[in-house]
Amino acid sequence: MSDDRIRNSERKKTIWENIVLHKFSKPLVPIFLLVASLFVSYLIATQGIVAGILILMMLIGVPLLYAVVAYPKFGIIIFIIASFFINYQFIISLTPPDTPIGLVMDVLTYLLILGFFVKQKAEKNWSYFNDPISYFILAWLGYNMLEVINPAASSVLAWVYTVRTIAFLMLLYFVFVFQIRSKAYIRLLFKLLLVLELIAGIAAFIQENIGFFPFENKWLNADPLRISLLFIYGHMRKFGIFSDPVVFAYNMVLAALLCLCLLFANIKKGNKFILVVLMCFYLMVMLYSGTRAAFVLIPAALGLMAILKFNKNVLIFVVGAGLFLAFLIKVPTSNPSLVRFQTAFNPSHDASFNVRAENQRRIKPYILSHPMGGGLGSVGVWGQRFSPNSYLAKFPPDSGYVRVAVEMGWIGLLLFCAFNFVVLQRGIYYYYIIKDPELKTYCMAMVIIIFALDIGNYPQQAFVQYPTNILLYLAMAIINVTHRLDKKNNTPQPAITG
Repeated sequence: MSDDRIRNSERKKTIWENIVLHKFSKPLVPIFLLVASLFVSYLIATQGIVAGILILMMLIGVPLLYAVVAYPKFGIIIFIIASFFINYQFIISLTPPDTPIGLVMDVLTYLLILGFFVKQKAEKNWSYFNDPISYFILAWLGYNMLEVINPAASSVLAWVYTVRTIAFLMLLYFVFVFQIRSKAYIRLLFKLLLVLELIAGIAAFIQENIGFFPFENKWLNADPLRISLLFIYGHMRKFGIFSDPVVFAYNMVLAALLCLCLLFANIKKGNKFILVVLMCFYLMVMLYSGTRAAFVLIPAALGLMAILKFNKNVLIFVVGAGLFLAFLIKVPTSNPSLVRFQTAFNPSHDASFNVRAENQRRIKPYILSHPMGGGLGSVGVWGQRFSPNSYLAKFPPDSGYVRVAVEMGWIGLLLFCAFNFVVLQRGIYYYYIIKDPELKTYCMAMVIIIFALDIGNYPQQAFVQYPTNILLYLAMAIINVTHRLDKKNNTPQPAITG
């Protein structure tokens, strides 16, 4: 028997003796378990299934919350999984009406930040954040905080509710940078993301080819306006496990781009085949969403890839993909998904695009006359809740950039655009100086994903909903981490003398 098997056998024996035999052999343990089971049974019998669910949440939740703080890498995985399923209608249908399920993400965010400070207190190493991306995140965070004194803001409460999410999500960038410390963990995160996106894609595939589940039909029929927004060209737009078709479509594009970039890594042919199949599947189900903005992201991302990976094979692939795209745009079809895809490349004939252009023209004088905008939360849900009679509460921002300009003024828009430019600039710079081929591939993938989100933030609000907002800061962090790991691995070690 090998030494490893002997050690594993001894470890199992120790666990059995110390915990099972020694602890559970005490008479108080079975008495406590008996009393606890009777108490739980009584609660469920008198209070119903809700009491049972709450007890189960406590039994699972308390150890889970501790693990998120004590084991941050595990916490990041739990956080990413939660961000994918937090708006899934099946999860929401299991909770009582008006349950603030979004607080789950807030709690996980606070715990991850707490775990970061606990570990940072022990290590006291701030060198991880000595880069322009970190500085601009702090500058953007500071400007969001400064918005509390915006004289044009009609509601401080709207600022509180908005900044509560924005500020803490930005801080997660520092958590990711600090806790991601190896290529193995990056690979694990990529595998996790591809699996979660696959689940979302399968859910949309079922919705398209089999039909909606009863809980999904209940949600769709609860609001007639929702049906009118999702039923277009005789086809119901699909959303998978997400809150709306836009989030679903963007996630499918990001997953497909990640698969495409990973094909350049030094991996087995079998794994490359799996990536190609996944990429095709993501792009196919993306069409079910009917989100035209997502269709434009693919050629834009391919263009940047052709620039970064300037070689014969990549150029041939990009040209071939461009010809295939041109064929899809021009081919006559009656397929509703393909028809909507084709209209994405002819926006001047699209009524919704013209309405958005008119809204932007109408709001332009307001933006120019308000350098700090109308305040965080002045448009959208919080604007309608806290200042329903204001001018901005009735304005549909549509574009993420327009929303920044309206809420934070042209000063905020300039800072936001500079922030996005610096992220891409550093990512491209790191890509060219990184020597490790694997890290170089990971850096390129994150740059292309962020570039696609930057493009997608113009026709839609790409940065505001789970899980896309999490993936954005995760991608920024991985850009930083790949450079740090490559620099560490290629730093000459001092010679040992004596």
